[in-house]
Amino acid sequence: MSRVKLLLDVISDVRTLADSLQAIADAMIEDKSEPAEVNKKKETAQEDKLHNKNSTTKSEFSLEDVRVILAQKSQNGFTTEVRDLIQKYGGSRLSEIDPVNYGNIITEAEVLGE
Repeated sequence: MSRVKLLLDVISDVRTLADSLQAIADAMIEDKSEPAEVNKKKETAQEDKLHNKNSTTKSEFSLEDVRVILAQKSQNGFTTEVRDLIQKYGGSRLSEIDPVNYGNIITEAEVLGE
């Protein structure tokens, strides 16, 4: 493998790491700014969305929702799979993906590691 290809792979990994770190930072900010009771309701709502695969539409998920889920999967050792999933939907970064695909990405991310 050429050095250029290796460097491009490293850059891709760093970008994925940056996206994961951003998701973690966003989640930490949300946790500090919202009361615990509101967080529990929000987590319950997110879990309900994840379990209701049949009615997933583009308006149900935001970039932040997808980022949090993919960051968790990345932290659990599925960084390569997360990167492949992002690339499958036409982006090198999560922010480059069309919001219409967020539901599909979340659905596919759920099965990672199962």
